[in-house]
Amino acid sequence: MVIDAGAAPACGSQGAAKVAAKSAAVETIRAGYDRYVITGAASQNNVSTTQMPGQFNTVGTSTYYGGGYRTYNATTTYTPGPTIVSGRHDRQLGVVMFRNGEPGSENAIDARQTLGAEWADLVKSGIHTCL
Repeated sequence: MVIDAGAAPACGSQGAAKVAAKSAAVETIRAGYDRYVITGAASQNNVSTTQMPGQFNTVGTSTYYGGGYRTYNATTTYTPGPTIVSGRHDRQLGVVMFRNGEPGSENAIDARQTLGAEWADLVKSGIHTCL
């Protein structure tokens, strides 16, 4: 089976790896197996940031002195626009699944143990966070 998983930019590549690993365990149980071996992996990062335009604000004063003499003072401040983060971290895993007792299962990862005590809930709902 091939597992495709993605994670938000805030999760980073390690978060995407966690989602993929847990998804492999979930899909192993959903398919009626108990253990799995990861046989291949690939990753992609297409996260980018864009700085939106900012705003200039100029405040000035003018002072008039007799005889037509003037002075001007101005201060300009720049406030940058928001930074937009887009894209995602993707991870793909190749997985071979085993039932307990099958040849090769002794070297495979236990799916329920990987998911922990709440494995049944995770199998029902799926993986929705990189935490």
